[in-house]
Amino acid sequence: MNILGISAFYHDSAACVVCDGQIIAAAQEERFTRKKHDSSFPRHAVTYCLDDAGLCGKDIDYVAFYDKPFIKFERLLSTYLAYAPRGIGSFLKAMPFWIKKKLWIKSLIQEELDYSGTIIFPEHHQSHASSAFFPSPFEQAAILTIDGVGEWTTSSLGVGQDNKIELLKEIHFPHSVGLLYSAFTYYLGFKVNSGEYKVMGLAPYGEARYKDLILSELIDLKPDGSFRLNMAYFNYCAGLTMTNRRFHDLLGGPPRTPETKLTQRHMDIAASIQAVCEEAMLRMANYAYEVTHQKNLCLAGGVALNCVGNGRLLREGPFNDIWVQPAAGDAGGALGAALFVWYQYLQNKRKTDGIHDFQYGSYLGPHYPDDSIQTFLDTQGIPYTKLAVENIPEVTADLLAQGKVVGWFQGKMEFGPRALGGRSILGDARSESMQQLINLKIKFRESFRPFAPSVIREKISEYFEIDRESSYMLLTAPVKKDIREDVSDKGIALKGFDKLKVRRSKIPAVTHVDYSARIQSVNKETNRLYYEMIKKFDEKYGCPVIINTSFNVRGEPIVCTPEDAYRCFMRTNMDYLMIGNFLVNKEDQDEKLKHIVPDITYELD
Repeated sequence: MNILGISAFYHDSAACVVCDGQIIAAAQEERFTRKKHDSSFPRHAVTYCLDDAGLCGKDIDYVAFYDKPFIKFERLLSTYLAYAPRGIGSFLKAMPFWIKKKLWIKSLIQEELDYSGTIIFPEHHQSHASSAFFPSPFEQAAILTIDGVGEWTTSSLGVGQDNKIELLKEIHFPHSVGLLYSAFTYYLGFKVNSGEYKVMGLAPYGEARYKDLILSELIDLKPDGSFRLNMAYFNYCAGLTMTNRRFHDLLGGPPRTPETKLTQRHMDIAASIQAVCEEAMLRMANYAYEVTHQKNLCLAGGVALNCVGNGRLLREGPFNDIWVQPAAGDAGGALGAALFVWYQYLQNKRKTDGIHDFQYGSYLGPHYPDDSIQTFLDTQGIPYTKLAVENIPEVTADLLAQGKVVGWFQGKMEFGPRALGGRSILGDARSESMQQLINLKIKFRESFRPFAPSVIREKISEYFEIDRESSYMLLTAPVKKDIREDVSDKGIALKGFDKLKVRRSKIPAVTHVDYSARIQSVNKETNRLYYEMIKKFDEKYGCPVIINTSFNVRGEPIVCTPEDAYRCFMRTNMDYLMIGNFLVNKEDQDEKLKHIVPDITYELD
C-alpha cells in the first residue's frame, strides 16, 4: 500500500511517501528549488520521494493532502466579510491565486501526477496531530497541536491510542498563540513564518518587562490554557500587516525597521512574548493532562518548534515524557496526512515498543553515494583528498580541535528545519570565538544567535541537565552547573549583547547567555558516522560536545546536493568540506572555480 502525502500553498511545501505504514522518504520543496520556505506545489519533492521509493504515479494507492482547501477558503471569505470594507486590499491580493489554483487542489494533483485514484483531505490539525502521534514511540498519549491557523483551528487538544486519534477541543481563528508570536516577530523587524526562532534566540538577552502588559491587554489567557486575543490591536484579519497603530502605541513605538540596531527594549519585548508563549504552552499541557489522564504528550504545529517552551514542558509539566514531530510546521503536515490515511482511514494496526520512534532520526531526504560525489568533484576540477570511511571521524575531529570550521555533508538529508548531522556546519564547542566567527563570517547572520550542541547520547547528562535523549534538537536544557564557569567577577551585570563577552562554561560556543542549550543527542543507530566522529573527538580531546549548525547561509535553505554544498562552502569562510569520503580544503581551491559560485546578494530575513 503506497501513500503519498503532500503539503503546499502556505509555507514549507513538502512531500512524503509511506509504504505499508513505513516512512520511506520525505523532503521539503525548498531544498530542491533553493527558495527558502517555498510554498509552491512540491513537484520536485514528490519526484524525489517517488524515485526513492521506486514508484511512479500509477503505483500510488492514495494521495493525502494536509488540509481542506474549501474550508480554509470559507474562513478567508468569512473574515473578509466580517471586516469589510477594510480588508479590500488583502482580499484583492489573495483571491486570484485562490481562484486560479488553491481551490483546485484535486485537479492539480491529478494533473501533476497523472493520477486518477483516491485523494484524502484530512483537516489541517488532524494532519499535525497524526504527524505528532503516529511516528511517536507511545502506544497512547495526549496530543497538542499549536500553530498560526489551519482551516479555522489554531490549537487543538486530543488523544491518540493505538491507530486512532481523537481531537477533543479546539481554539479557532482569529485567536492564535502562533499568530500572536508572529505579530511580535513582525513588530521586532523579523520576517513572519521565518524569523520566529530569532525572537526566541533574542529573548534571553532581555527581561520580561512587558509580560503583564501582554497578558492584560493583548491576550486573555485562562488557567486551562484557553485564550482570546484582543483583536483591536491586530491587523492580520483584514490588512497586510500583523499589527496596527494601537499595538504600536501600547508598546511604545512603531515596529523596528529590519536590519536596524536591536535595543534593550527590543530584547525585553522578545523576552516578554517568549514568556507568554511558554505560559500558554504550560497551561495547555496541564489541562491536556487533566482531560486525557495520559502519561505522555505529543506535540506538533509551528509553535512546537519553540524548543525553549518544549524544554519547560518536559521539566515543569505533568507528563513523564514528550515527543515533538521534527518537522513540526507545515512540512510535517505531508507526513501526518499520509500516516492519517494508513492508520485512521484504513484502520491498519500500529505497534510500538515505548522507546523507539518511527522517524529514523528524520534522515528521510536525498542521499548521494560517493561515486556521484566524485563525479561532481572531478567534472568541476575540484581538488580533494579521498579518505577511507574509517578515517573520517579522526580526521574531522582533528580539524575541529585545530579551530577549523568544517562543512559536513554525509548520508541522507534531514526532514524538518534542523540539521542533525547530515547537512551540518561543525565547530569546536570549547572555543570562545567560534560562536561569533560562524555567525558573522560563515552564516552571515546576527551575532546574538546561539548554536546548538551535538553530544553523544551516553554523555548527554554529564553536560546538560536532562535525563533522556533529545534526538531532534527540539528541547533546551540548562548546562550542568559543574561545567559552568564563575562569572561573578566578569561583569555579571552586563546588559544586552554585552553578555556575549562573558565565557560562561567549558563549552562556551553552545552555552546561551541564560546557560541554556538546544541539544541534539547523537546515537550510532541512526547516524553512525556522525556519532563515531564526536566519540573520537571526546577520546582525543576530552569533550563529547561539538557545535552543529545547519549547512546554509542566511536566506538560503539547507543544502541538498553536492553542488549546493560546494557552492555554500566557497561563499563562506569555512575551512574544510567533508563531503562523503572526500575532504576538500579551502586553501586548495583555485580562482577558476568561481564559475560554480556565481555572485549573489544575500536575502536579509
